[in-house]
This record gives sequence, structure tokens and C-alpha cells, in this order.
Amino acid sequence: MSTSASVAIRHYALAGVLAVVLLNLLLRSFVRLGGVAASLCIAALVAAGLALCFALRVKRAPLAGERWRLLGLYGGGLGLLYLGLLVMMSLQDAPSPMGLLLFGLHYLLYPLCLWLLFSPRLFARFGS
Repeated sequence: MSTSASVAIRHYALAGVLAVVLLNLLLRSFVRLGGVAASLCIAALVAAGLALCFALRVKRAPLAGERWRLLGLYGGGLGLLYLGLLVMMSLQDAPSPMGLLLFGLHYLLYPLCLWLLFSPRLFARFGS
């Protein structure tokens, strides 16, 4: 993989993480949409936006290495943010096992949506 391609993947991951943070603030604060529905909506919107941007700019399906690298950087960045949020939550009160399960579900929606929408079969279906 060339240096320019790896830089582009870093930019896609950073843009995705920033979009997740911004959309979470907007939807949860102003629109008052919460819960798993909000996380699913945001995860799908960001993943679709990243896939569309990738398809329009690169004009091909992502290579396996690009897909894994994007998933790792995007999931890792969001994972660090979620870990910080979990630490702040546990400083106030220890979360219950069900709370931890829901928290993990909220996090896992983001990498899962990205993985599904960056599928080569999906790119092939739309002719990119």
C-alpha cells in the first residue's frame, strides 16, 4: 500500500470519529433522541457517509488491507473515547453488568456498520 493511500485511510478514520462525536452531541442534546436507536442511526449515517465518500473519491471498492486498517483506526479511536466515558461513569457509580452490556452494544454498532457498509459486495452492487 502506498503512503498516500495510508494517509487517506487515516483521514477517513479521523473524519468518521469526528462525525460520530458531532452527531452524538447534536442528536442527543438538541433532538433529544437517545438509546440504541440514536447509536444505530448515527453509526449507519457515518458509515454510509464514509463509504459514499470513499466510492466517489477512489472509484473502487476498498482493498482488504484498507478495510481492515480503516476498521482498526475507526474502532480504536472510538474505543478509546468509549473507554474514557466508561472510566468517567465508574467514577460516579459502578455500572451494573446489564449497563456494561448495553454500553458495549452502543460501541459495537459503530465498527459493525462500518464493516458492513465497506463490504466489497455492497460496492459491487452499486457499480463502484
